[in-house]
Amino acid sequence: MRWSRLRLSAVALLAASAGLLPAPASAVSGAGAGAVSGAGAVACEDLRVPVTVLGTPHSVHGRLCTPAGASTVQVLIPGGTYNSSYWDISYSPDTRSYRQAMNRAGIATLAVDRLGTGRSSRPLSALVTASTQAHAVHQVVRAVRPRFEKVVVGGHSIGAAMALIEAGTYRDVDGVLVTGFTHRMNLVTVVPALAGMIPAVLDPHLRRGGLDVGYLTTAPGTRYGSFHAPGPRVDDAIGVDEATKDVFAASEAVDTITLHNVVVPFTRLVDVPVMVVVGAGDTHFCGRPLGSDCRSTDSLRDSESPFFSPAARLHAHVLPDYGHSINYAPNAPAYHRAVQAWTATL
Repeated sequence: MRWSRLRLSAVALLAASAGLLPAPASAVSGAGAGAVSGAGAVACEDLRVPVTVLGTPHSVHGRLCTPAGASTVQVLIPGGTYNSSYWDISYSPDTRSYRQAMNRAGIATLAVDRLGTGRSSRPLSALVTASTQAHAVHQVVRAVRPRFEKVVVGGHSIGAAMALIEAGTYRDVDGVLVTGFTHRMNLVTVVPALAGMIPAVLDPHLRRGGLDVGYLTTAPGTRYGSFHAPGPRVDDAIGVDEATKDVFAASEAVDTITLHNVVVPFTRLVDVPVMVVVGAGDTHFCGRPLGSDCRSTDSLRDSESPFFSPAARLHAHVLPDYGHSINYAPNAPAYHRAVQAWTATL
């Protein structure tokens, strides 16, 4: 993929639509899907939310898991080349499953597949930008809100940019969780990573209907270096990451980079609490020459504060000894606990 090709992609807007439909498959879980100590079982169901892309109907798939009595839901957006499974990692789930960690704390989770990924619809890739994805998530938030008192929108990496665009544009959530993303993107490492992507149609595991050549994925054998280093290389965990990888549209990167590293209009509009979490070794967003200061929680908060209004009451957390995809970190429970504590303050 050539960088110039990214710049040619246009920003499209989604028209609003409403509705929340259960997908054909649904389940009410017991211990096998994350029983909650002291709070009863967790009910999980697959949802399909109708959305519209430039007048064309599509749908966003999500997995909603609700502990008994939960009043807060986190709507979770995965990063590029990930789908909703990033929030519920099957390898060592007691440690790495963000979904189970939140459910154990009594917080409901709705992990969505971005348009083009997982079981969501697959529009033409040129129509899929961070802004269109954010509007799709807005429709998901609108559909699920009647079931909960509070809604938090959260995202990882490019999904975090979408969460910020959604919150700043529509102001319909009670908090924003940002993981694996800062405003000081280290383009020295990001651009080569993007340039190393391959069309998903060339990957034997991702040759599925509806994907045009604008949908990209990681080349085989590159995920540890791109997403996990300098964390420990756990082959079984990296194997799960490779087996569950997905796609992203080249056009999703365009407004993520320009809106959050040049213009920065949306984050100043966010008027609810925000929490930012990164791995200390995330070279895509941390460290010299262009990244944020991720040496400590205080330095990260100081680095990100200028991009937010006082209403964001910015919280920060740095997870030591890991790179970009922090849900895979063996010490991920430390950041899970920090998010749980922050959510309780909303």
